[in-house]
Amino acid sequence: MSDITLRPSIIINGVRKTFTLNHAFSLKDTVVAWIRRRKLSSTFEALKGIDIVIGEGESVAILGMNGSGKSTLLKLISGVMEPDAGEVLTRGRVAGLIEVGAGFHPELSGRENVFLNAAILGMKKTEIEDRYDEIVAFSEIEEFIDQEVKHYSSGMFLRLAFAVAIHVHLDVLLMDEILSVGDVPFREKCRQKFEELIAAGKTLVVVSHDMEMVRDLCTRGIVIRKGEVIYDGELEGAIALVEG
Repeated sequence: MSDITLRPSIIINGVRKTFTLNHAFSLKDTVVAWIRRRKLSSTFEALKGIDIVIGEGESVAILGMNGSGKSTLLKLISGVMEPDAGEVLTRGRVAGLIEVGAGFHPELSGRENVFLNAAILGMKKTEIEDRYDEIVAFSEIEEFIDQEVKHYSSGMFLRLAFAVAIHVHLDVLLMDEILSVGDVPFREKCRQKFEELIAAGKTLVVVSHDMEMVRDLCTRGIVIRKGEVIYDGELEGAIALVEG
C-alpha cells in the first residue's frame, strides 16, 4: 500500500464507471426487439468501486490483463472522463500521455500544435514560448515542425506529444503504453527523463505491459482484474501475480 506518511497526490474513492455497449443489428433484429420489448444495448462495468491513494513522489505501475479497467482508471485520473460514482482528487498539475496525438489538430502544423497541446495541459503562452525550443529539440523533428501533423507518422506524434507533456511544469505524469511506438533510442531518452522527474519528486503513474520498463521506473504495483483492485503493494508481487 501507499506510504501513509506521504502527502496524497491522487485520491480515488469508491470510483465506479459503466459503459453502454451498442451492438450492430439488422433492421429485422431491431423490429423483433421492439415487438418483444428487448433492449438492443448492454452495459459493461469497467470499474467497480476502486479505492486507491497515491502519495506525492511515488512511481506506481497499474497492471492487469487487457480490458481490466486500467486505461479507464487513467482517463478518470486525467480528467478525460468522469466517474459515475465516487470521486477522483488530484493535487497540482496533471499531464497525461494516454493516447498518441490526443489534443492535436490534424490541420495545424507541429509548431501550432505545440502551443495548442501545451495550453490544453495548462501552460501559459509565456511558459510555452520560453520552453518552445527545448520542446522541439527534445522531439527531434525540427525539420517537420512546420508541416501539418496529419502527415506525421505515429512515431512523430509520439515524439512531439511526449516532448510537450514532459516540459510542462507538472506534478503528476500519467502514461498509458505510450512508448510502445517509439524507437529504442527515443524510448531510452524518455526513460531517462522519467528518472529525472522521479528524482525531482514528481508522481508517476504508468500503465504498461513492458515489465522491464516498469521495473526501471516503479516501486509500487497495483493489479486490477475485472474492474477491481486485487493487489496493491510491492512491485515484484504485482508482476508475479500478473505473469503467474
